[in-house]
Amino acid sequence: MRFLIDFITSFTWFTILEMIIILMNLVALIGYAVPKSKPHRWLDFLPSIALIAMIVSILTGNITLVSIVFYGLTLILFLCTMWKLFKRNPAAPRFHVGKSVLCVCGVIAMLSTFIYAGEFRYNPTSELSDLSYSQAFVQLNERLSKEYPFGEWKKVNWQELKEKYEPLFKKWEEEKNKNAYYKTLREYLYSFRDGHIKIVNENLYEDNPLFKSEVGGGFGISTIQLDNGKVLVNLVLQGSSAEKNGIKVGAEIITWNGSKAQDVYRRTTWSENPMATDGDARFNQGRFMVRAPIGTEISVTFTNRDETQIRTATLKAEDDNYETLKKTRLKLKKEDDPIEAKILENGYGYVKVRYFLPSETMPNPGKVVEEKVKGFNDQHIKGLIIDLRDNPGGNDDLVADMAGFLVPKEMIYEKVSYYNRLLGTFEINSLETRTITPVAPHFEGKIVILFNHRTTSSGEGLPILLKGLPNVKNVGFTTTNGSFGVVSSPIEVEMPEGYMVRFPDGRSLSGDFVIQGDSDHAGHGGAIPDVFIPLNEETFTEKYVHGRDVELEYALKVLKDFAH
Repeated sequence: MRFLIDFITSFTWFTILEMIIILMNLVALIGYAVPKSKPHRWLDFLPSIALIAMIVSILTGNITLVSIVFYGLTLILFLCTMWKLFKRNPAAPRFHVGKSVLCVCGVIAMLSTFIYAGEFRYNPTSELSDLSYSQAFVQLNERLSKEYPFGEWKKVNWQELKEKYEPLFKKWEEEKNKNAYYKTLREYLYSFRDGHIKIVNENLYEDNPLFKSEVGGGFGISTIQLDNGKVLVNLVLQGSSAEKNGIKVGAEIITWNGSKAQDVYRRTTWSENPMATDGDARFNQGRFMVRAPIGTEISVTFTNRDETQIRTATLKAEDDNYETLKKTRLKLKKEDDPIEAKILENGYGYVKVRYFLPSETMPNPGKVVEEKVKGFNDQHIKGLIIDLRDNPGGNDDLVADMAGFLVPKEMIYEKVSYYNRLLGTFEINSLETRTITPVAPHFEGKIVILFNHRTTSSGEGLPILLKGLPNVKNVGFTTTNGSFGVVSSPIEVEMPEGYMVRFPDGRSLSGDFVIQGDSDHAGHGGAIPDVFIPLNEETFTEKYVHGRDVELEYALKVLKDFAH
C-alpha cells in the first residue's frame, strides 16, 4: 500500500506538459486495449494532443531520460493511429488480442517512468547570459533562495547576500571589469561552503588568465598547518627557488612576506573548489598560501627541522605550470581500478576504494567486493580496513550494495529530498529511498574506515552509515569533505561572460529525516572520525619526511585495540 501511495504521488514530479502527454497516452492506450461495441471518435484525437504537448515540451528544453521514454511512446502511438483521423465513418472496432497486448505493454512502459520521475525530473537551465552582471546575480540569488537544498541548513540569509553583492556587480558592470566580476561571482558561490558548487567551465589549469595571473607563480613549496598552529613545509620541488635558498621539508615558516605565517594562512582564499569544512580549508589554504603572481619576490623567515637558527631568504615566484598544486591534488588515472583488496602481512584485510563507479577493467565492482569479502571470511582475517582516502564519490547505489556485506541489520542509507517545482516546496522522493539489507557473504568482524578531507560525495556515505556500530571505527586527520548533497538533475545557470554555474539539487536525509553529511554554516559536517589522528610534529615527520602511511598505521592500532 505504501509503495502504491508513493507511486501515485510521484506524478507530481512531472511538468504540466508531461502530465498532459502521460494522461493522453494512457487514456488512448487503455481505450484501444478494451473491447468496444461502437467507435469512440474522440479517442483517436488523444495521440495528436499528446504529440503537440510533446513538441512544446521539447521546445522548452525538456529532454530528460524519463521524458525521452514517453516521447518515444507518444510518437509510436501517433504514427500507429494517425490514419484514424482521416476516416469519416469508422466501423465498429474489432477486438484483437495482439493489439490489446501491445497497448498493455505501452501502459506498463508509461507507468514505469513514475519510478524515476523524481530523480530524473526536468530542472530547466536559467539562461541569464544576456543580462547585466547585477541583473543576472539578482535572478540567480532569487532562484537559489527557493531551490538550493541547503539554504536553511547553512543559515543562508539571501537578503543579506543580495545587499552585499548586488552593488559590487553593478560597480563591475559600470567599470566593465570582467576579472572583478569573475572573482566576485566566485566569492559568492564559495560562501555557501559546498563542494558540489562549481563554475563548470572556468578551466583553472588550462585557460584561465586570472587564475594564472594571481596564483600562476610558485616558490617550489607547499605547506600545511599543524594542530598547534605552526605552518610547516610538506613539499619542496627540486631545483626550485625554495630549495636553492635552503628550505627543506619540515621547515617551519615563521613569517611570509612580512606577516606572520598563521595570518597569511588564514587569509588565503583561492581554491579549486569551495572549502566545505574547516579541515578541507586547512589543507587547501596551505597549498595556495605559497602561490603568487609570476615574478613576485617575497621575504620569508624559516627554521629547518632539527635546527635552531632562524634563516631569512628572498624567494621568487616562477612559472612552474602549477606544479606544487598538482602534486598536492590527487588525480585518478584511467588505469586505476575502483577496488583493490589484499590481506596485509599482519593478517588484516585491506580494501582500497578509489571511487564508486565501474571501470573498463572492472565493470562490476560490487561483484569484486563480494568475492573479496568471501575470501576474507575464508581466511579468517583479524579485522578489515576500508580505505576511502581521496575517494571523490560516484554512485550511491553501488555504495548501498557494498554496505550490504557489512551491516548487521536492515538500515536506511538515505532518503532524498528535491525541490518540487509544481508544489513549490521540498518534498521527499520516496521511490528513491535507499535501504540496506544484509547479504551474504557477510563480514561480522572489526572494521576501520579511513578517510580524509578529499573523501567526497558518495565516498562519504559508508562512514556516515556505519558510524556508531559497535564493530566499526572511523579514523582520519579530519572529517570527510562535507559535500554529501545529491546531484541528479543539478541546478544550472548560464551567467554573463559565458560562465555556467552548477549547484546540487537534492539533499540526503537520514532515517529520521535530518540532513546528513553536508557541512553547516560553521563548516562542521561530513563523516566524523571516532579516532582523530593528531597532526603534530611527530605525525608530520612520519608522514611527510619519512613517507610512512600514518593513517594506515593508526588504523592497524585501532584494530588491535578492539581486542582489548
